[in-house]
Amino acid sequence: MYFIRKKTVAVLLIALPLASFSQFSITGKVKINNSKEVVEGATISIDNTFSTSLSKSDGSFEFKNMAKGKYILHTSYVGFQNKSDTIALEKNMTIVIELSENNILMDEVVVSSTRVDDKSAMAYSNVNKEQITEQNLGQDLPYLLNQQTSVVTTSDAGTGVGYTGIRIRGSDATRVNVTINGIPVNDAESQGTYWVDLPDIASSIDNIQIQRGVGTSTNGAGAFGGSLNIQTTKLNPKPYGEVNSSYGSFNTFKNTVNVGSGLINDKFAFDARLSKINSDGFIDRATSDLKSYYLSGAYYGKKTIIKFITFSGVEETYLAWNGVPESRLNGDVQGMKDYITRNYLDDEDAANLLNSNSRTYNMFTYKNQVDHYKQDYYQLHFSHEFNRNWNTNIALHYTKGKGYYEEYRKADAFSNYGLDNVIMGTDTITSTNLVRRRWLNNDFYGTVFSLNYTNNKQFSATLGGAWNQYRGLHYGEIIWAQHASNSVLHNNYYNDTANKTDFNVFIKANYKIGESLYLIADLQYRTVDYSFLGFNSNLKNVEQNAALHFFNPKFGVNYNMSDKSSVYASYSIGNKEPGRDDYTQSTPQSRPLAEKLRDIEIGYKRKGKVMMIGFNFYAMKYDNQLVLTGKVNDVGAYNRTNVANSYRQGIEGEIGLRIVKQLMWNMNATWSQNKVEHFEEYMDEYDELGNITGQRQNSYTLTNIAFSPNFVAGSTFIFEPIKNLKFSFISKYVGEQFLDNTSNESRKLKPYFVNDFRINYSIKTKLIREIGFIVAVNNLFSEKYESNGYTYSYVNNGKPVTENFYFPQAGINFMAGLVLKF
Repeated sequence: MYFIRKKTVAVLLIALPLASFSQFSITGKVKINNSKEVVEGATISIDNTFSTSLSKSDGSFEFKNMAKGKYILHTSYVGFQNKSDTIALEKNMTIVIELSENNILMDEVVVSSTRVDDKSAMAYSNVNKEQITEQNLGQDLPYLLNQQTSVVTTSDAGTGVGYTGIRIRGSDATRVNVTINGIPVNDAESQGTYWVDLPDIASSIDNIQIQRGVGTSTNGAGAFGGSLNIQTTKLNPKPYGEVNSSYGSFNTFKNTVNVGSGLINDKFAFDARLSKINSDGFIDRATSDLKSYYLSGAYYGKKTIIKFITFSGVEETYLAWNGVPESRLNGDVQGMKDYITRNYLDDEDAANLLNSNSRTYNMFTYKNQVDHYKQDYYQLHFSHEFNRNWNTNIALHYTKGKGYYEEYRKADAFSNYGLDNVIMGTDTITSTNLVRRRWLNNDFYGTVFSLNYTNNKQFSATLGGAWNQYRGLHYGEIIWAQHASNSVLHNNYYNDTANKTDFNVFIKANYKIGESLYLIADLQYRTVDYSFLGFNSNLKNVEQNAALHFFNPKFGVNYNMSDKSSVYASYSIGNKEPGRDDYTQSTPQSRPLAEKLRDIEIGYKRKGKVMMIGFNFYAMKYDNQLVLTGKVNDVGAYNRTNVANSYRQGIEGEIGLRIVKQLMWNMNATWSQNKVEHFEEYMDEYDELGNITGQRQNSYTLTNIAFSPNFVAGSTFIFEPIKNLKFSFISKYVGEQFLDNTSNESRKLKPYFVNDFRINYSIKTKLIREIGFIVAVNNLFSEKYESNGYTYSYVNNGKPVTENFYFPQAGINFMAGLVLKF
């Protein structure tokens, strides 16, 4: 690490003085075409540099210390057509940039109410279509975001296809709010996002904004670690067609067809996509069969957009969610034999454990141990601009999900299914081998809305909100049993309905003082009403209800020190309700409390010609954070428990450096502390007959929050020797992570350092508009690492026992893609 630091300092010392040879300036004004009216707040950027400038109240802007040469200036402003100007700089220049108003309203207004910009006081990153496309070979969206600041990803199958997850600042999927075009995506009950239900959604994304921390007011479950605001395909005024195919290791295929009508009669546009992804997975039998489509039709008027969007995903994934026992991962034969004895594995399962590959073991062997789910999304967006200052967005949405996971159960008790024991002669049979399906059938619908006011000289504000309704049906059925007892095919052995109403309203405003100071306020009121089948005080299942009311204020200040640099600070409060299991597996007396987060963000950003740099300090203080402790509650469930005080605090750094014209380096790193101030662990105690006799309690002070590495870093070197040929060397380091909140050294994920290599090349021809090639080598040095896991502990005959399980990731693997654009 010392050698690396020395080399990094040396590169910076060489690269930074390059700016000193610059000697000219570009000054100018931004005006409206054929008018004397100036434009304040337009963004002017210079191609192949980090330099940007915002036009001031008199429309003026300036770029200093520019070297002699040719530059391309890009100017953009909402409601106006983007403009590019080529400048041959040989002396100090003064120019006028004239912008023309758009003839139609553009898609940006659809997501404007949930987005932030450089005038905000939030920590955020923007990911554009090009960044997504150049790495899209079939992996789920979390893996395409792996290089973003404070992000850690994981995959059950070990390849990034199938069940994948994303954590931001150590916060899991239930604490990361996801919206698509402003519509909430997180499951209303579990509050997680299941990317396997959105296969190849990346092929229909135009841009993503990642907000870290509480973020701005959003629609859906509260953001406790971050937010992903996704915008799908925007208007492409020209007709297009695209075929995208890739193949790689583990028999991974991706085939995608994209088509678009372009703008018809200057008013209408249609876009469509079909995708198919298959993979055998790295883990044994961890196959994925994924299908999806995207379809949109829109009317674009000068003042109005009406856009209908529908997309769907169908997945069938062989289950790999139980991971690999530690003894199998380490090849510890005696440890595996002990594991077999402790867990009463039969001969078939024992042979599978002992004879499998240590890194690809899957405990499931039943051929149809699969998760099968289909989710359909429907969105109708209406946007209208009343005048240059006022616009509104109203959206209706409906999501239909239905599916099951099927599993083979050995020697399962009849009593678990409300069935009678089977009498055969003088023998009483109390259990049977069976196959069951556990179903989820849900409907989610509602509306989101906003009214936006912008006076670009001084003030902007948004009044918005959402009303969302969820109706879920959970049920199970036995589809085969060795001994049927009194079961009837397709009869449900349990039924559990749930209803949830989520309403929020917010107002946020940005007020400018002078030329440089911005004050930000964002106030949200949110109510949640949740009814479900839970336990009453007599431990009987009855209909329960929980009603919660939250106030989530946010305040910030942003000061532009110059055109190149700014500082900001914000203070936010977020509240979040418990999840489904927290409610259904408790009584009103043992029901956990809602969580509260206080978030402080302080940052600095600077953008120059050859370097971009940013630092953000955050302090996130939790009240009543919900964590697993192992404690059994009053209904015998191992529910999450509130811990009174816990926190995350850290520094995020981002650097972009153009070392020479052909070579760029982007790097980010996060140093953090993530602590529970006081933690109680509970372990079941078993006697020699396997009966639970009680629980042992262990107390800890100032332990690490599970799955929260103290150091995360990403690095990408991009070398572009000729136009349209790009070589990328990509690195990711993730520090050690603990599997629970005890900071026990025997229960953790080891740190890992993974390197990838990618080649992107494209050519233009007369017959085909563009032919693109992508070659990716993932985990170039075949690092053996595990990105996820879990643990549980108990006491057996007075001796503590810990069972650790891990999710190994694939070694070196390859993907290659061909893109044909028409």
